[in-house]
Amino acid sequence: MRRSNLKINASLEKQIEKAFAQVLADLKTFQESYEFLKDFFKTSELEAYSKRLAVAYWLKKGRSYLNIKNNLKVSTATIAEIAGMMKKKGFSLGIRKLEAEEWASQWAKKIGKAWPSRLKKGSK
Repeated sequence: MRRSNLKINASLEKQIEKAFAQVLADLKTFQESYEFLKDFFKTSELEAYSKRLAVAYWLKKGRSYLNIKNNLKVSTATIAEIAGMMKKKGFSLGIRKLEAEEWASQWAKKIGKAWPSRLKKGSK
């Protein structure tokens, strides 16, 4: 993505950043979010941002640089850069959201497996 060297008014810049964040916050479902991101970003941009989050997530899970490099096809420099960004408030918020979703998904599977067997036995 090319970026202009020309600076816009700082107040206007904050205003449009907030508008973008508001659009993201207003997306209600996974499908809405995915459609927006798919259409808004170029394929390469969406891949780059998605990989950035995946690198951070895998680092948090304890995967090695080599494992991440080989699986996500990113450089060790990129991994190191993202490792440094993980302490930032927004980045750690994103990781916590991923972990919460993972936790919820795992428990939903466990409950789904246990619940039908209880129903068959006549238990409540």
